Amino acid sequence: MASLAIANNEDVRFLGRLLGNVIRAYGGEELFKRIEYIRSTSVDRARGVAGSGSVDRGLDRLSLDETLDFTRGFMLFSMLANLAEDRQGVATEQDADVAAALKRLAGEGIGQDQVMALLDHALIAPVLTAHPTEVRRKSMIDHKNRIAELMLLRDRGVAETEDGDKVEEAILRQIALLWQTRVLRREKLGVADEVETALSYLRDIFLPVLPALYARWDRALGSRTPSFLRPGSWIGGDRDGNPFVTADSMQFALARAAEAVLGYYLDAVHALGAELSISTEHVTVSEALLKLAEASHDEAKSRADEPYRRAITGIYARLSATHQKLTGKAPPRPAAIAAEPYANPGEFREELVIVAHALADEGEGPLATGGALGRLIRAVETFGFHLATLDMRQNSAVHERVIAELLKAGGVVDDYAALSEDERIALLRKELANARPLTSPYAVYSEETASELAIVRMAAQSHAKYGRQCITHYIVSMAQSVSDLLEVHILLKEAGLYIPGDAPQAHIMAIPLFETIGDLEGAPAIMEAWLGLPEVAAIAAKRGHQEVMIGYSDSNKDGGYLTSTWQLSRGSTALKPVFEKAGLGMQLFHGRGGAVGRGGGSSFAAILAQPKGTVQGRIRVTEQGEIIAAKYGTRESARTNLEAMASATLLASLEPEKLNKADAERFAAAMDQLSDAAFKAYRGLVYETDGFTRFFRQATPIAEIAGLKIGSRPASRKKSDAIEDLRAIPWVFSWAQARIMLPGWYGVGQAIEQFEDKGLLREMATAWPLFASTLANMEQVLAKSDMEIAAHYANLVEDEGLRDAIFGRIREGWQKTHDGLLQATRQTRLLEKHAALETSIRLRLPYIEPLNLLQIELLKRHRAGEEDPRVGEGILLSINAIATALRNSG
Repeated sequence: MASLAIANNEDVRFLGRLLGNVIRAYGGEELFKRIEYIRSTSVDRARGVAGSGSVDRGLDRLSLDETLDFTRGFMLFSMLANLAEDRQGVATEQDADVAAALKRLAGEGIGQDQVMALLDHALIAPVLTAHPTEVRRKSMIDHKNRIAELMLLRDRGVAETEDGDKVEEAILRQIALLWQTRVLRREKLGVADEVETALSYLRDIFLPVLPALYARWDRALGSRTPSFLRPGSWIGGDRDGNPFVTADSMQFALARAAEAVLGYYLDAVHALGAELSISTEHVTVSEALLKLAEASHDEAKSRADEPYRRAITGIYARLSATHQKLTGKAPPRPAAIAAEPYANPGEFREELVIVAHALADEGEGPLATGGALGRLIRAVETFGFHLATLDMRQNSAVHERVIAELLKAGGVVDDYAALSEDERIALLRKELANARPLTSPYAVYSEETASELAIVRMAAQSHAKYGRQCITHYIVSMAQSVSDLLEVHILLKEAGLYIPGDAPQAHIMAIPLFETIGDLEGAPAIMEAWLGLPEVAAIAAKRGHQEVMIGYSDSNKDGGYLTSTWQLSRGSTALKPVFEKAGLGMQLFHGRGGAVGRGGGSSFAAILAQPKGTVQGRIRVTEQGEIIAAKYGTRESARTNLEAMASATLLASLEPEKLNKADAERFAAAMDQLSDAAFKAYRGLVYETDGFTRFFRQATPIAEIAGLKIGSRPASRKKSDAIEDLRAIPWVFSWAQARIMLPGWYGVGQAIEQFEDKGLLREMATAWPLFASTLANMEQVLAKSDMEIAAHYANLVEDEGLRDAIFGRIREGWQKTHDGLLQATRQTRLLEKHAALETSIRLRLPYIEPLNLLQIELLKRHRAGEEDPRVGEGILLSINAIATALRNSG
């Protein structure tokens, strides 16, 4: 750890020096001196050299133009510090790679045959979502990633790039480009923009990285592993609260994904053709390959003795025709001959396998296995013609309105909404057993209903075009009943995606999303009733598993951090016997976010902390906003994080339970007590205190965050100021900006204070991964919060009495949480046992405080009505800079 911190600091000093040179060159010596003065005085305060009241920060002498430049400078320093940190290996946890996990499992008596048996039915899926928490423009991220690539060359002692530039000068040039690149988006992101951003990660990172990882895992296991890790996406299919996601945006997302993956395959096949110059003058090839070569009708005399190249010519031609068919565009490099397109990815793979087998048949030489051809075959297995499986998502309330309209227009029932749950279930099951469609070409439907019908019909068209793997999941937000899921089957039936009969079929799985504390508590009963329906049971049995999604964000906003964490764990545990009774595999989809208040933190630790028996080799996890850039921004970081996800899933699925039954029961009883107390404290403050909403909206930049243009989705579900209607992302984002971080800790201190057996808490923190992970994530939040700075934000609240009352409770709660955590973890200070993380956060804190103080002054001026556009721009820049420095936003 110490060596990592030293290497990190060396990188930070190097990059910081270059940034200073850029500021001096383009901003002038005076600006550089002012920024350096503010930096040094802030560092002095952080080190305790001088008290906060005695330090002249120099902020009040900045003009508005200098304020903008200063904010950009500090933001860029934080971005470069993040880069330096990421380069030192983001997953330093023990066993956070598959080879180490296999060794650990072997030590437990779990052999590779058991691992392979698990992988035969496994699925691990990072699912990219468009939730708006990435504050940086893609252009900024691209420059940062180029710097990371150049730093790797510098590490290796390479003096010049392939283009002949000196490496250090090339790094300096990229930093100069960062300095001169506009930070803020001028236009609000649209769905198409979000699709393109996600596509850049899928195309440039996942496509090359995953096949290489599989080759590594094959070597570790000594046999070829199934393609168990595959990416997913919500972008273009998630329309919960986003009116801009339509059938057209779904079609766009799928078409662009197909174009990207087919383009990748075409390049790979073209490269194979150039490489496989094997002549029949030197080898004897298989009949299957000769047949494939002849089928290509490649009559070029120069390739008459090169059957591999002729076979590749035919494969390329068929792939080109597939590109034309699926994208409507000619490929960038036309085929030399005409051919029929592939009907599906399996046909493409079969022809590649013929080539691979022919090479293997030649003998045990170096051409027999792996290489570029092996990676291409693996890519086809993993990505198909769709690149990433696209999820559909919609709110249950929308489904209810649409189904009510369809039933009324179809003459089935006039007022579906007035029916009881039992009546709804009976009616919907009857409709699902009937092959008759509900929709009529003569009926006129509302815009909402027409849009929902268009979506499912587009899904059906996409299945026919790209294959069924392009869309396999339909998530129902705010699912609270069996009828909420049956309503999805009705919609699917209208598009031919649910087929009635003695053996009914559903080509897309209806998945409930349980989000609030109450929903999580009711999940087992709903799933037992759902899986108890004969037609549902038959469909699920054929599939072998059923997915349930659990939401971290809204459960946290609803009940606080500790209660959310515990209810998610309890809910998962309570679902296990329901699935066992149904004879089904359980697949949990974890709706995690970047910040701890949205389930953020180490994915490796989080998966290991899942209740025993709930992972079962199948897990999906949302990846959003700045987390996508942090985890998958470079191929190196993607490899590290995907390895961590895979290894943690193996360990969580196969390792025996470490806790004995008695300890598990003691710990669970303690957690029940802690959760109840934390829930009461949290709800008491957030939902039961008069004026709390007003305090929140005045003490944080929630209103100004809406101006960031960071996503296509509105900040609130309804036109309302109520916290209940506010999305979890801006809720967490706002508290983070004000350095209060309330969603990540409030209520825990009161719960620990009231809990009498402090020795039991210390035991839980040592022996129970769930509690240890919960405290570790919270500790990071506490370390990033600052009640002194928070007090300045609280002063923005106009009502002095309201401010003092509510902030007094917040400050007191923070202190109790701080003290309780130290007591439970046996530490004398925060992060005492996490040296690398402590170094990382302490490095950043001096750069965040001036940004906070400037933001507060700009907020005052903005709210007082000052109309200078630089004030508004300064606020948005400061929001961006603080989020970058904190390494999370929403």
